[in-house]
Amino acid sequence: MRIYEGSPRQDFEEVFRSVGAFLDRRGMRDILLLEVPDGFVVQGLVTTQAGTGAWSDTVGSVAKETLTYLDEDIAKFMEEALSRRGTAQAAAEQSGPHERALRVIGRWMDEQKPRDVFLFEQDGAYVVRLFTSGQSGHHHVLAEFTTEDVDGLIARGPALRAPAGSPKAPAAPG
Repeated sequence: MRIYEGSPRQDFEEVFRSVGAFLDRRGMRDILLLEVPDGFVVQGLVTTQAGTGAWSDTVGSVAKETLTYLDEDIAKFMEEALSRRGTAQAAAEQSGPHERALRVIGRWMDEQKPRDVFLFEQDGAYVVRLFTSGQSGHHHVLAEFTTEDVDGLIARGPALRAPAGSPKAPAAPG
C-alpha cells in the first residue's frame, strides 16, 4: 500500500480491520478484495431493501456491488474506526465478522510482508494470495483460513498483544 511505504511494517492488520468494519456496516458478504497501485477494489454481495411488490420481493434482492477505495479513503476509514472503537471492550462489542476476521488475517499478512494482495471470502472462509519478495526471488503465497482458523486466530489475539516478555501464540493458519 502506497500510504504505508517507508513505514516499519505494512499495516494490513489495521487497514483490513477498518475496511472490514465498513463492509460489515454495508452488510456485504462473499467479498473479493484486490490491492491495486492506489488502493483497493472490493466486490461483494449486498441485500437491497425489501420492496412492497410481490411476495418474493419482500425479503429484498441480492446485488453485486463493486467499490474502489483509494489510499485517502483507507486513511479516512482508519481514523473513523479508531475514534469509534475507544476501548478494547467497546471494540470487541462493536466489531462485526469481517472486521474481526480481516484484522487477524491482516496481522498474519503483515508477518509475510507482501507486495501485493488478493483475498476472497465465502461463507466466512477466506483465501489469500500474496505476492512476496525475498532472497530467493519473487513468488506467490497461497493461504486458506477456514472459519475455525479465523476463530482460533481471534481467540489468540489477546496473547499476541501481551506485554513484552510474555509468551506469544503463533499466528499461522491451520
